[in-house]
Amino acid sequence: MSTAAPTSLRIALVAPPWYPIPPRGYGGIEAMVADLANALVVRGHDVTLIAAGENGTSAGFRTTYSVPPTARLGEGLAEVVHAARAARYLDQLELDLVHDHCLAGPLTAAGRRTPTVATAHGPVDGEIGQYYRDLGGAVSLVAISNSQRRMAPSLNWAGTVHNAIDVQSFPFREDKEDFVLFLGRCNPDKGVHLAIDAAREAGRRILLATKINERAEREYFDAEIQPRLGPGVEHLGEADATLKRELLAAARCLVFPIQWDEPFGLVMVEAMACGTPVVALAQGAVPEVIVDGVTGFVRTKPDELAEAIDAVDQLSPVDCREHARRNFDVEIMATGYERVYAELTS
Repeated sequence: MSTAAPTSLRIALVAPPWYPIPPRGYGGIEAMVADLANALVVRGHDVTLIAAGENGTSAGFRTTYSVPPTARLGEGLAEVVHAARAARYLDQLELDLVHDHCLAGPLTAAGRRTPTVATAHGPVDGEIGQYYRDLGGAVSLVAISNSQRRMAPSLNWAGTVHNAIDVQSFPFREDKEDFVLFLGRCNPDKGVHLAIDAAREAGRRILLATKINERAEREYFDAEIQPRLGPGVEHLGEADATLKRELLAAARCLVFPIQWDEPFGLVMVEAMACGTPVVALAQGAVPEVIVDGVTGFVRTKPDELAEAIDAVDQLSPVDCREHARRNFDVEIMATGYERVYAELTS
């Protein structure tokens, strides 16, 4: 059982506006924020969550949109409005620290005396990296992987804290069914078509649980995924929290053939928590998350995935679960953030 931190802090967590907290289906950042909020409350902190929709956590709550603007995902104005409303709440609260998980929100940090930490949930190179540099010392950044931090080592980093999950909320299953799984956004960067091709080459049935509600996702689905559907390839649509857990627990393995340097990839941890190994390409944080040959297989080329899918029977579901519990449980994440908070408020 967790004990309260030596110093109880008044913390505001600012979540992105796109999904409820916690999300009902897709929404890795929102799930992480919900778990962190609950863990910090248990540890004795006074936590206020600023988000869209209704409160699904044990923290105090302020809402920016009565209904999350999911259909406007990625639209600049919706996020700016969210940030402006959050800033108004932050001005009204007595706080020791603001922890922002949005892109636009940190723009208001320079006007506050309260220290602001922002978790960089996406890329940190190129124009976004320059944006973080332009924020200067007003915002301290937290990386979600060493891989991400290496992409821009000169940013104002305050620490590295891996994303995590409430491992006990994911069902462990040792007996697996004879299908492989892809779960995530329907996006070329996620390599959905590569997952299908690898499963077909391995002679394995594959289930696809994907989010398709953005124009680019629909175009990719129509061009690359729809033509590949048929015997042995089934598209289920987006999975809610319950179905996601059922699929992850039952799958022979999760296939994660990403095509970019993704900073983390929470679904890998979710799969391992269910005792399900992950077959992935060595991009971004993948080598930090998967223990090659123990909790999955990390490969460098797409044409190596089929053989790895065939070999997952060699791996232990118990080892997968234990790796997730020891390294990526929410308690470990909360401890990491407490260290960052302590540095910024001392």
